Amino acid sequence: MQDRIENRGRTRWRRFAALMVPATAVAGAIVFGMANGAIAASFAVSGQTFKVSASELRGEGFVQYGGIAEESDGTKHPVAVSGIRNAKLYDLCQSVKVPGAPVVLTINAGGGGKPAVASGLLIDMDSLQGDAEFKNINIGQDAATLTGGPEGAKGDKKAFGQQSDTVVIKDLKQVARSTHAGTFTLTGLDLRVNVGADAKECF
Repeated sequence: MQDRIENRGRTRWRRFAALMVPATAVAGAIVFGMANGAIAASFAVSGQTFKVSASELRGEGFVQYGGIAEESDGTKHPVAVSGIRNAKLYDLCQSVKVPGAPVVLTINAGGGGKPAVASGLLIDMDSLQGDAEFKNINIGQDAATLTGGPEGAKGDKKAFGQQSDTVVIKDLKQVARSTHAGTFTLTGLDLRVNVGADAKECF
């Protein structure tokens, strides 16, 4: 897995991009800057975003830095890369809408007090909202020196990064482009293809 993550660091993006990730937290909104260096997904993304919600996310070993998600045709999307060594997600919902049709694929898991569990979690996201609490957080750390997240999850030298020992996000709402996990256990998995009036996304 380390090789998979480290391969992200070989992509260079020449333009400067700024990402604003809104989160209702003590620190308020956090701005991510990328100059020269950027982190690409280890696989070509589809070009579609998908939505993820959870009543609560609890994580150990959190890092975040700027990156790039790239499609197979070379189209690039600036993203915020979040890494969590170990995560629990309660009342997890994931949805993706079929373009041009009233069809939504939804996945639900982690209900009834039995959370979905992930290790080595990496997320390329467009936006994140919720009530967040971080323990022992460093904001503005050189992204190349991040050590708190999954093994090898770090950005380029002098790029903006942050890390914390733990993170708790309640009422999480996230728009993402890709997710990777070493393991992802979906307790009580319920996958559905919803059509027409029932084709509703997670939020």
